[in-house]
Amino acid sequence: MNIKGLSAGLTLAAALSLVAAQAFAQQGGGRGGFQLAQVVVESDAFDDGGIIPDRYVSRGDNVQPGFTFSNLPENAVSIAIIFHDLDVALGGGTEDVFHWSAWNIPAAAGGIPEGGLPDGAVNGPSIRGQPGYVGPGAPAGPRYHHYVFEFYVLSDNLDLPATATRDEILTAMEGKVVGKAAYVGRYRGSE
Repeated sequence: MNIKGLSAGLTLAAALSLVAAQAFAQQGGGRGGFQLAQVVVESDAFDDGGIIPDRYVSRGDNVQPGFTFSNLPENAVSIAIIFHDLDVALGGGTEDVFHWSAWNIPAAAGGIPEGGLPDGAVNGPSIRGQPGYVGPGAPAGPRYHHYVFEFYVLSDNLDLPATATRDEILTAMEGKVVGKAAYVGRYRGSE
């Protein structure tokens, strides 16, 4: 190949690379992520990644912790929460322990108070099959279980009964998620 052909080939390769990079960026790739809002979740109950106090565990007072939300996108209408224990696989399968869910929490509320939900929110089912929060219950042992509160910021409310399963909640959220955050707590029972 001569210099002129090599130069033309490099110019074409550079142009194609630029087009591919622009398409990747428009689809949310690169350093900008997937263009979801970087929602901030905070709690006075325990630090993110910290040990969950007995007040919030099922063997303790079993009080639902409060959270505040900030940096929500302008099109945020509601928040949905899924709370689960990552360190358990039930019945030989891949499902973990589904501790609690809530949805249609008004984005304008800016969070949820300790022990309750704002007006209009739906208190979904727990591991017990009844609506309401069920705190961590890991047994005593050498390591902590990781409990995750997943917060989905939605552009609409969900039209679901209070008995909806995790799969039904996730399906209903499809196409409505405009932001997401997670808050993790660790817990192990005492001997």
